Amino acid sequence: MRILAISILATLMFGCAGMPQQGPAQVQKLTPTEFKEQNMNSKTVLVDVRTPEEYESGHLDGAMLSDFRGGVFAEDLKNWDKDKVYYLYCASGNRSGQAAELMKQAGFQHIYDLGGYQSLKEAGLPTETGLEEQE
Repeated sequence: MRILAISILATLMFGCAGMPQQGPAQVQKLTPTEFKEQNMNSKTVLVDVRTPEEYESGHLDGAMLSDFRGGVFAEDLKNWDKDKVYYLYCASGNRSGQAAELMKQAGFQHIYDLGGYQSLKEAGLPTETGLEEQE
């Protein structure tokens, strides 16, 4: 009986050892310059997690609004494609950092925190004002 127990234990230990383990996602921070070098395409999503008022006053061109403070972000997250690459920003980097952590906990693998809007704007990234129709 003891030999059987040892055999089962050894099989479990060594049988699982060869299986690739996907570790938890890591939120990567990008500078405005690093972000400029990224290839934006249909598999990438730029998300502004500020309030609608902040977004309307100016946001990065092509960014979708998903208000973190208002709870919209937590709801939107449930419907997003986990295979896409997400770039998040807010006013200072605080909300985008919190939002990125929520995405990480939800199982997203490709998350980039861009920090604050003002530094992105000052780096010459294209911006626009107003609220666009959201899908």
